[in-house]
Amino acid sequence: MTHETTPEDITAPLRGIAQSPEAFAAYLASIQLVLLGIGKNLETLQSETRVHLRATHVEGDRFFHARLRAMPVERALRDVLGHVHALTEGLEKTTFKRRAHADEVNSLPGKRKEKAHAKAQKKNRPAISPAPEINAGVPAAPDSVYAAPASIYDLGDRRPA
Repeated sequence: MTHETTPEDITAPLRGIAQSPEAFAAYLASIQLVLLGIGKNLETLQSETRVHLRATHVEGDRFFHARLRAMPVERALRDVLGHVHALTEGLEKTTFKRRAHADEVNSLPGKRKEKAHAKAQKKNRPAISPAPEINAGVPAAPDSVYAAPASIYDLGDRRPA
């Protein structure tokens, strides 16, 4: 009797990892370690390939022909290394975001409780009577030309400058 793996067999352990921030971080850290090892191997391969390809000369070559032939291979390896580095950085960033999400979810009930408490206090606050105006100390000049705003067409008895 053979046992075939179903998609459920594959996704069940990952479902548990996705539900726990600690397991999520540990799993992504293990993937990141593997990728960092692959990155080191690719860097070594890149330097060794560069040395070999640039040292390979064919009869009739000029001094730059080997370098020109090596450039596409070097560029391809450099691109792959860039993708590996971006992937490891993305895994680290994802781990931090997952932990921040878990912290936010855990603190959300407390925040909601505080917000509801503040809202209840705001509703039950007694009405404050408006403060009396304090204009009694400064008497206004009733017939002063400068007291009221005027337009340039309503200069009255003032002379234009």
